[in-house]
Amino acid sequence: MKMQTKIIASLLCLSALPLANAQEFEDNARVLRVVPRTEQVNQPRQECRTVYVPVQQERSAAGAIIGGIAGGILGNQVGRGTGRAVATGVGAVAGAMVGDNLDNRDRPPAGQVAQQECRMVDSWQARATGYEVTYSYGGRSFTTVLPFDPGRHVRVRVSVLPVQ
Repeated sequence: MKMQTKIIASLLCLSALPLANAQEFEDNARVLRVVPRTEQVNQPRQECRTVYVPVQQERSAAGAIIGGIAGGILGNQVGRGTGRAVATGVGAVAGAMVGDNLDNRDRPPAGQVAQQECRMVDSWQARATGYEVTYSYGGRSFTTVLPFDPGRHVRVRVSVLPVQ
């Protein structure tokens, strides 16, 4: 090996000596305070409700017209003079009612139809992002953020190095 390489290797070994004397261990520290850290998160959701809408059914007038004409013709066949005019009117009205009933008997009556109305609404929720933990060790206080609540004690790694 060259002399320069030996010198560089020796210097590296000497500079690592303080690190070789370092000691590291784990211990418990007393927790002084835990504050949850949260953020507000929007999770929109669908909200639906049932609405009743009035529905008007279309009725046909053809039955009433044809029935009125037929009833008027039949009523006109009865009686004389003023009685004939009254019979024609009564026959026309009765014929219109019968014709309308016959023509529209299969149509459902007017009513209400249920409809579903939906919309998106905001749903804000607090989500934990971590815990700000203040703990005491060796007469000093430290603060860190952890992903969990440590409870009354927290494990800490202690590193002891000699002073140079």
